[in-house]
This record gives sequence, C-alpha cells and structure tokens, in this order.
Amino acid sequence: MTDITRRGLLGAGAALALPFPALAQAAEGLNAVAKTKGMRFGSCFAWGAPGADRGSFANPKYAELLKRDCGILVPENEFKWQAIRPDAKTFNLDHFSDMLDFAEANGMTMRGHTLLWHKTQYFPKWLNEYDFGASPIKEAERILGTHIRTLCKLYGNRIVSFDVVNETVEEGSGALRTSSLSKAFGGAEAMLDFAYHTAREHAPGVELVYNDYMSWEPGNEGHRYGVLKLLEGFRKRGVPCDTLGVQSHIGLTGDGTVGALVSRQEKPWRTFLDSATQMGYRLAVTEFDVDDHLLPGDPKIRDGIVANYAAAYLEIMFSYPQLRDVLAWGMCDRFTWLNGYKPRKDKTLQRATPYNDQYQPKALHGVIRDAFAGAAAR
Repeated sequence: MTDITRRGLLGAGAALALPFPALAQAAEGLNAVAKTKGMRFGSCFAWGAPGADRGSFANPKYAELLKRDCGILVPENEFKWQAIRPDAKTFNLDHFSDMLDFAEANGMTMRGHTLLWHKTQYFPKWLNEYDFGASPIKEAERILGTHIRTLCKLYGNRIVSFDVVNETVEEGSGALRTSSLSKAFGGAEAMLDFAYHTAREHAPGVELVYNDYMSWEPGNEGHRYGVLKLLEGFRKRGVPCDTLGVQSHIGLTGDGTVGALVSRQEKPWRTFLDSATQMGYRLAVTEFDVDDHLLPGDPKIRDGIVANYAAAYLEIMFSYPQLRDVLAWGMCDRFTWLNGYKPRKDKTLQRATPYNDQYQPKALHGVIRDAFAGAAAR
C-alpha cells in the first residue's frame, strides 16, 4: 500500500562589457511583458518555514519578487524523489502542496520537476539498493509506475508541464545512464518509454518534457549528440515527449570577449536547436542563470559582462517560435545554487540571477525584459 500525507491528498575571462540595456522599472514585471508576446516568465523557488532566510514563498521579500515577475513557477527540489519518497511505500507531499497553494493563490501556474531524475547520486538510498526480486521488470514497472501515476493523478489538472525525465544522457559519451531502475527494466530505453507513456495516460493534457543541461559552451558536443539521439529515438518509437527542456545554465570562461565567445558558439548551438525543432519538439528554457565564478570581482564589470552574454544567448533562444516558457533558476543572488556549486575564489556571491542579494534588479533583469519586448509574438 502507498501512503500519502494528508496535505498531499488535499493538494491532490572576458573583456569589459559593451553597453547593456537600462534596468526595467520594478512596476513592470517580466511576466507582464512576456504575456504580450504569448510567452511566460517564471522561476524556481523553495519551501521554507516562516522567517527563514531562503528563496522561499514564505520569505516575504523573495515572495514579492515572484509575485512581481513570475507567471509560472517550479519547485527547486521539493518535487524530486529525494524530497517526497522517503521509502518505497510513502509519498511526503506536504512541502510541495504548500508551494502549489502559493502559486495558485497568486495566479501562477506550476511545472513539475521531475518525475524521474535519472542520476544515481540523486536517487534516494532505498532505490539504489532496492531488491527487484525474481521478476525485476514487473517490479520496476510497479515502482516507477506507482510514482508517476500517483503524482499525475494528484496534480495532472494543476500542473501544466512535467519534466518526465531529467538528465539521463551522460555528458561526455552521450550514452544513456544506467541505474538500479534501468537495469531492472532491461535497459534505459524501456524505462524511459514506460515513463512517458505512463505520464501521458494519467495526465493526458499536460506538456511532457525531456530536460537536460547540454550547454552551448564548447566541450558539450557529445552531450548534445546524445540528447538528439534520444529525441530521435523517441520519435521513431512513438514516445509521447512534447518538448525539449533546455536548462540554460550558461557560464563565462574568462578566456575571451563576449563577442568572440558568442561568435564561436552560436552556429553549433543553432544546429542543435534546429535539429530538435525539425523533429517537431517545442523548446522551454527551464533553468536559466549565468555562472560568473571566473569573472573579475568588480560587480559593475561583472554585471555588464553577464548581461551582454545573456542577451546574446536569449536572442538566439527567442528567435525560435517553438519557445514559450522561460524560467530562471532563482531570482536573487543571495540564494543561487551556484554559490555552493561553483563558489568564487574572492568569496563574493555569484551575480547569476535577475536581482542582487539586496533584492534589487540588475542589468540581467533589463536584458530579460528587453528579450521579451523584442520577441515575435507566439
């Protein structure tokens, strides 16, 4: 028997930058501009206790940024297996339910991230060690099927988009990752196909996404090839995947001007996006931020470089009419995951998001606004 908490049931080195756009007026939210083009802007956010210093809806200052700028939200971690599946029989959805309630109370839609993050280091311990018994395929289908069916039935009419699978392609080789779960299925393809068909059956009106971080920076060619191979396989096998989620954790290496970097990266990146869209996939920017850990310390210089690099990237992405949703991976530098993942040597915070650590808009905010304002209507 599967246990679901009560709340879950109720909630069933670069050169100096070129000039960058002026900061957007705080009164004009980013999603308001996006809506004029048939698009949406949003962000990830977290659960937090009242008064906690987090990028949470319970932090009044952070909540104000979300309400000002966002029309769509996604939980940063609170919908992942590690957060909601303490064991094989239990779903703990209390935190996610609080987050969904906040989104709906403020007129925002919600993405579901993710039904399966296929990286073993992010599996719950019990899943990595699970004994699938004498009939592993049957038991694997039961474990994964129960997870997907439960969440789709609870939230299929409240969540507009599911990242059905996240990061199943190896960065270097482009091969599909293996895990206890994929081995029990007899292979990763069988597991992936089952996941998408199950999600479509139980959430028929929801966008189904494959989400990954294959980046436009050099060195990611194998990763991009593997993602295209996966997407091509989906089409050949009739797998119901609608959209490629392009995480867009972009970053500057510090080894050239913004113009030189963009000139080198744009053509292969467009080739990748062209290949995906020509197969009939839509695009979503699901986790946008700009890693600045190798840039100079002066915040004005950093902000200018980040803004110009982001402007070039967004111009490319927005040129594809298949793109509708754009979500930042956090709104405020104070809470960006990059401060822990790629800390700066000078101990200052990364300036990776639209707002600084004092909740004030930066040049990046203006760049995002101008990208929406200049986009063709969808």
